[in-house]
Amino acid sequence: MKTNLFKPLIILPLIAILASCNIPKISNKAVSNHTPAQFPLGGSDTANTAITPWKSFFKDSLLISLIDTALKNNQELNITLQEINIAKNEIRSKKGAYLPFLHAGTAANVEKVGRYTSQGANDANTEIMPGKKFPDPLSDYYFGLQLSWELDIWKKLRNAKTAAIHRYLASVEGKNFMVTHLVSEIADTYYELISLDNQLSILKQNIEIQQNALSIVKLEKISARVTELAVKKFEAEVLKNQSHQYFLMQQIVETENHLNFLLGRYPTPIARNSNNFANLKPENIQVGIASQLLINRPDIRKASEELAATHWELKSAKAEFYPSLMLLGGLGYQAFNPKYLIQSPESMLYNMAGEFLGPLINRNAIKANFLNANSKQIQAAYQFDQTYLKAFIEVSNQLSKLNNLKTSFDLKAQQVEALTQSIDISTTLFKSARADYMEVLMTQRDALESKFDLIELKKQQMNSMIDLYQALGGGWR
Repeated sequence: MKTNLFKPLIILPLIAILASCNIPKISNKAVSNHTPAQFPLGGSDTANTAITPWKSFFKDSLLISLIDTALKNNQELNITLQEINIAKNEIRSKKGAYLPFLHAGTAANVEKVGRYTSQGANDANTEIMPGKKFPDPLSDYYFGLQLSWELDIWKKLRNAKTAAIHRYLASVEGKNFMVTHLVSEIADTYYELISLDNQLSILKQNIEIQQNALSIVKLEKISARVTELAVKKFEAEVLKNQSHQYFLMQQIVETENHLNFLLGRYPTPIARNSNNFANLKPENIQVGIASQLLINRPDIRKASEELAATHWELKSAKAEFYPSLMLLGGLGYQAFNPKYLIQSPESMLYNMAGEFLGPLINRNAIKANFLNANSKQIQAAYQFDQTYLKAFIEVSNQLSKLNNLKTSFDLKAQQVEALTQSIDISTTLFKSARADYMEVLMTQRDALESKFDLIELKKQQMNSMIDLYQALGGGWR
């Protein structure tokens, strides 16, 4: 008895050894650790604006209200939330795979076999009780429980569940990354809308100045100090700027509608604070140190979770080369007549079995899945390095851009001040015949363009501040 009992226990390891022969080698790719400690133009201070919640970072209450609405209604974000639910259900599915499966069921059938067959002849000559032959046709009724359980001795199923957990965490980080983009895009669009309002206001003021200049030129023509050419030049300039008003108005409509789209609603007027836009000061942003990107940037965290997922998926794929141990069992009642169905122990049945099966020949599918899992792990390592490098460069670019825009804006403001003063000077000189009409016209044109440029620089400053906040990993908290 002991010898017969232990024979399978001796055979099992031999099967495992044979099945695990010739497993392809794993190719590894470690993530890069040669990363700079700090950003160019940055310092060694660990204070970091990225940890500031977006509701505290932005000071405009109207902008905060828009972002809050978008985070509730944006369709793309809500689609992503369902992806998270799908990933969460995948964990439940993988977890259930390594638990026992217990099924309850019932069945009924009727069978008529030929009399001149081995089964028919045997049934005809067999009595189930004195004076009782097998019924013909023969009915069969059954109800009971069936158990199947794959013992996860190589952790194939548990590793698959762990991989699913990391995929779920990656989906959460993907949602956070989308939130940072959504917050940033709404803020950028909001300031673009305000800049268009200011450009339209400046254009209207300039048209009024040019119309006044046109009136002066017409008077000068009456006194024969200028020709009709001067009058037509000024009229053309006024008409050009009046026409440009409608171009700006259309841009405002399209920008409002884009903002409404991000908010998940149909076209609605956008409440905004357009006053004193040129005097807005970008928030002072502390960039911290480069390693904090690993904590603050959701896309880097997502890449890290995906890398971990591929690691566990590779382990699960490797376990496919080893034998699987399956336990099978059943317990129930079966009889050819319902009145005998629940009689014990006569109608009771049970069974137990165990299977230990391992792939030996034609393992191409398993090998292909393993090699694919290995390649995906290497791919995920490269993607992690690429994501971190991209994040580092984004921060570096925005730091430089913010500094350069500040200097450019200060110089442009001085230019606007000089050209604004030159409008009055040129007009006065023209009245006293010390300047011709082209000088007045060109001065007004240059002043208008410089004011437009100043508003554009202010918008770029605000956008760069927002983009730096996003690049550091801010906006999802």
